[in-house]
Amino acid sequence: MDTRPIGIFDSGLGGLTVFKEIVNLMPNESIVYFGDTARIPYGSKSKETVTKFAMQNTRFLLSKNIKIVVVACNTASAYAYEFLKGQFDIPIIAVIEPGARAAALATKNKKVGVIGTEGTIASGSFEKKILEFDPDIKVFSKPCPLFVPLVEEGWIDKEVTYLVAKEYLEEFKEKGIDTLVLGCTHYPFLQNVIKKILPEVTLINPALETAKQTYEVLKQNNMLNTSDEEPTYYFYASDNLKKFEAVASIFLNEKIKCEEKIDIEKY
Repeated sequence: MDTRPIGIFDSGLGGLTVFKEIVNLMPNESIVYFGDTARIPYGSKSKETVTKFAMQNTRFLLSKNIKIVVVACNTASAYAYEFLKGQFDIPIIAVIEPGARAAALATKNKKVGVIGTEGTIASGSFEKKILEFDPDIKVFSKPCPLFVPLVEEGWIDKEVTYLVAKEYLEEFKEKGIDTLVLGCTHYPFLQNVIKKILPEVTLINPALETAKQTYEVLKQNNMLNTSDEEPTYYFYASDNLKKFEAVASIFLNEKIKCEEKIDIEKY
């Protein structure tokens, strides 16, 4: 048994989708969450910059005595995951592989769509992983950069969000996909909007698949927290704590408080 917390980082609020799935799957686990709100978005930044950010975020989480790192950011997963694994002697989970596996298993007609940030789509990470699982699948990828700021503003049910989504997603109807990977942890917050546009398509939420993989890694290493003590959740951000608290409280349906503003450049 290991009572140390799980560490999660994202560029902002999107990783709360992973947080929610981990809480649902492992209610005994304490969690430290870091949102790098000062430097969002990651999707338009270079591989070198995102890798630097991911290193700093990981070092911050390690200062909180965590037992596993969950990279709840698809851009950081695409650009920095392999590098992080080589730098730190701690289990590290990233969101791309679990999502790709679920998509390969879900598709019936072998036509899969992937949406994500510009960085994630440019990296080709989801496409490569999906094809590793099944080389017969045809993958159609599209960046949807406006989705992240819309989610960060809390504009989940606004008309403008629907119009932006329609503009991005209409072309997938012509492609005939039956499965769509929500390749950014912000995007599950927009599932209802996406379903209005692509009602017949199976949506893959990598956040859920990542929570499952986190559970499996902890179980295999005898690191699950089986104590009866109440878990604790700590939230940190690198900027704009009040906005983080307000939007996160809406997403999680309960009031949350950020512990402190982190000067992430120190890590």
